[in-house]
Amino acid sequence: MVASIIRRIQTFMRSPQGRQARARAERVARDPRTRAKIQGMLRRFNTRRR
Repeated sequence: MVASIIRRIQTFMRSPQGRQARARAERVARDPRTRAKIQGMLRRFNTRRR
């Protein structure tokens, strides 16, 4: 079951729509504001787990 999900994700990522999604995600990840949001969320998550 897990293998079929991974296979579907791989197939999608090779498709034109998957490549567009990846490019969009990379563009968003490079944005400094987005990076700051993610780092803040990770910091809160890590302090809550301890």
